[in-house]
Amino acid sequence: MGNLGEPPSAVPSLSVGKAIAEEVRQAPILALIIFVPVVIVLERTMADAHTLLFIMSVVAIVPLAALLSRATEAVASRTGDAVGGLLSATLGNLTELVISLAALHAGQYLLVKASLAGAIVTNTLFMLGGSFLLGGLRHHVQQFNRINARFQAGMLFLATIAILVPSLISEADQPPAPEVSQTLSLGLAILLIVVYALGMLFSLRTHRELFTSVSHAAEEEKPWPLALGIGVLVIVTLLVALVSEIFVGSVQAAAENLGMTPAFVGFIVVALVGAAAEMTTAFSAARANRLDLSVSIALGSAAQIALFVAPVLVLVSYFVGPEPMTLQFWRGAVTMMVVATVGAALLSNGGRGVWYAGVMALALYGIFAFTLFVLPPASPS
Repeated sequence: MGNLGEPPSAVPSLSVGKAIAEEVRQAPILALIIFVPVVIVLERTMADAHTLLFIMSVVAIVPLAALLSRATEAVASRTGDAVGGLLSATLGNLTELVISLAALHAGQYLLVKASLAGAIVTNTLFMLGGSFLLGGLRHHVQQFNRINARFQAGMLFLATIAILVPSLISEADQPPAPEVSQTLSLGLAILLIVVYALGMLFSLRTHRELFTSVSHAAEEEKPWPLALGIGVLVIVTLLVALVSEIFVGSVQAAAENLGMTPAFVGFIVVALVGAAAEMTTAFSAARANRLDLSVSIALGSAAQIALFVAPVLVLVSYFVGPEPMTLQFWRGAVTMMVVATVGAALLSNGGRGVWYAGVMALALYGIFAFTLFVLPPASPS
């Protein structure tokens, strides 16, 4: 009876407050969410401060990506394997997809392609290598499901070959007309999406027993309620779209002021920012001796970008871009993607991870990043 004078909303508000505090405690990266309103206000009041807007928008996207990842897990965990897998394919790399859509609408195709190539290389080298290194420093030898790793690496290799073909024909003695490249890219995009859908059917339905984890660590954190997950997903997606527009609008001038090219920004900065949430999960899992989860996140995300996100952007470009986008990348990007894919396949072939393997993967990523910084590529046609 002593609680009759307490407002009805006090207890729920307290519970929500505790839940938010617990989320921030478990993932301190979420504290950066304060930069979201900051960058929105700055864009209204200091529209010409491109460098400041660029830096603030990069920082703001990181916690939004983390929230998207948590919300996607919550929704996917409540819908079963098949639907959950489809949701993961659609939403798992939503941050990169939204940023790329904003750049696509602005006609910045070099930034779009650089971010796609960078995301593939970042996941296969930086995220995978970092997981091997951090996990190996705590655990002498770690094991993971090499069948799953080979499957993801195989899908990724197929996608890189599909990207390699239109890029190679553009280097021929008599390159085809732009219409031919667009038609080829459109057909390949549809083919890759079909292959990815069949890959999900194979791994989630017909042969899912092959993809069970070999680790025996503690279970993952409890997902959010479905209603909360859907609500956060909708709100955060809108915020990501808003911040992405600010990012794309400021990236060109900011890159010039900071001595970077749009290709470097897309290949390194956008890829690292977009994968920040997944990296946090992968690195934490590796430290907890759950390298299986880390490898699955790294290779699965890379395959998802190559087989799903890139083809979807090709299809969407017919409606939102100034002209259709092709799968024709510049020669250096194709080389880096192929080398990264082969490197990931070699790292994951044995089903065991040690820290020095991570050092080699990170060193290869550093070579690519430094080379791209000092020798920017020419804009692809």
